[in-house]
Amino acid sequence: MDLVFFDLDGTLLNQDSALSKFTKDTLQRMNESGIAYTVATGRTMLSARPILDGQFLALPHIYNNGVTLWDPNSQDMTFENLLTKHEIDVILAMALEHQITPFVNTVEAHHHVIYHSPPQHPIEEELITKYFARSGATLLALDSLAHDRPVTNISMIGLNCHIKTMWQQLNEHPNLIAYSGPAHEGHEYSWMDIHHCQANKGAAVQKLRDTLGATNVLCFGDSDNDLSMFEIADECYAPDNAKDFVKDKATKVIGHNHDDGVAKFLRERFDL
Repeated sequence: MDLVFFDLDGTLLNQDSALSKFTKDTLQRMNESGIAYTVATGRTMLSARPILDGQFLALPHIYNNGVTLWDPNSQDMTFENLLTKHEIDVILAMALEHQITPFVNTVEAHHHVIYHSPPQHPIEEELITKYFARSGATLLALDSLAHDRPVTNISMIGLNCHIKTMWQQLNEHPNLIAYSGPAHEGHEYSWMDIHHCQANKGAAVQKLRDTLGATNVLCFGDSDNDLSMFEIADECYAPDNAKDFVKDKATKVIGHNHDDGVAKFLRERFDL
């Protein structure tokens, strides 16, 4: 049994952060051919589901870099490797030191809740008003966060110099892993997501592989948070726009995500 896992941003999605018509048609052909596939993304369920647009209805979805698994059939949601209170305190203290606003992501009764302190920079205010406030998430004050809330990850945005320093320091912590990349808001800004170190796409992929009894796993991804699933995949593919160190780990480098590279490869690979 083939089992295919797709990263979204920079991989299956195009330059508009959407599934192109060609990609949707390709996924439909996979359905008709009985090829199992699902999504493995760093996005939250809230931000990913509108993009999926009725696709990916058969198998559980992997969100938050493996922390959250959601089954569209049973509507069940499970969590793995949530952040502990001590780890949360470490991250919040560092954010305070660097004068960066932390956005603490939780899921409560299948609803996305984001706790944050008052924004300290225009880029943070922009993120709140242009994205979070329109996303359907509930926004609450950080000081109202209860200790028993399931914290999936903590995200931040800021100047490159601050984010890079924090990224380096957080990745030295034995229980944490931080991912970072350029922000859409401007070349001088970067985003960062912090998770428990055991929370990764690879562990979630392996769990689904074992559950479904898949004999051949194919993974598609473009960034550092995809490497954990590359390590356990039988076949791993990176689009031409992927980071160089991801391409080095790939079975093959395929077409650019702006040019339906994944979908074109799938049609050839499975004779769709």
